[in-house]
Amino acid sequence: MVQKIIYFEKVGKDNTVVTLEAARNRAIELGIKQVVVASTHGYTAKTAADVFKGTGIEIIAVGISCSFSDEGWDMKFEERREIEEKGIKVLTTLHGLGDGVSEAFLKENAPGSIVADTLRCFSQGMKVAVECSIMAAEAGLISIDREVISVAGTGEGADTAVVLKPAYARKFKELKICEILTKPRIGE
Repeated sequence: MVQKIIYFEKVGKDNTVVTLEAARNRAIELGIKQVVVASTHGYTAKTAADVFKGTGIEIIAVGISCSFSDEGWDMKFEERREIEEKGIKVLTTLHGLGDGVSEAFLKENAPGSIVADTLRCFSQGMKVAVECSIMAAEAGLISIDREVISVAGTGEGADTAVVLKPAYARKFKELKICEILTKPRIGE
């Protein structure tokens, strides 16, 4: 099988529409019915609603944990309401590759930290895409029995999309990244 991967010269928001279009096109080709998108304040989720409109593909937006509210990273009530009005489920929960207790003690050698750092070797978006799929699986919003597409990015917007077979955190070794659709060529 020959499959095209889109590499971006720069990270970030300017790649969002191309990333989501690549995700939509591959989801349709593969018959994938669910797409997970990382969305801190709603831009990526709302853009996904437009790009996926009329496809019947369910979008699940995963926001950053409310524990980051003091840093302004959490999704505000109004932002969440706007996304949900577009028919998108929104999940906010503990990060999938960390646990709050390990993070509280800055355990850099905790398994979740090692996995996160390894995925960042590909791109920040790769780490977030995997993490969001775990979070959505843990919440029962996606099935671990079929492939999904997970979309994330570096900073704002989306620049990474992967086809993956999700897993629960405690069964992380069962997670499989099947295809890389988009990613930044230059990581941060």
